[in-house]
Amino acid sequence: MNHYESKLQQACVRYFRLAYPEYGYMLFAVPNGGSRNAVEARILKAEGVVAGVADLILLVPRSGYGSLCIEMKIGKNTQTDNQKLWQQEAEKAGNKYVVVRRFDDFRQVIEKYLNEQL
Repeated sequence: MNHYESKLQQACVRYFRLAYPEYGYMLFAVPNGGSRNAVEARILKAEGVVAGVADLILLVPRSGYGSLCIEMKIGKNTQTDNQKLWQQEAEKAGNKYVVVRRFDDFRQVIEKYLNEQL
């Protein structure tokens, strides 16, 4: 994740934890990115790291979805092939998946998702 996407994600998480403290622990980051040496990469893969997993996951079911998976992208950045594949699998398993490019988009997605009924 680049610096700008990281700043966006940090702002979104701060907002979420203030606005929805009752779900604070249910929104979490999946730190798949970053450079690692070969030994660390092998260990992480053996532990279950999967390429392409969304940046944030909100583990709260709504309207038939098991969770909300959020991929952060800035500007013209696009999903990688692994991210597209993971999105397909996550949706097939009954989760909602969104790509967020701006803070206001995140806020609207969260508000809409959490206000939907089970």
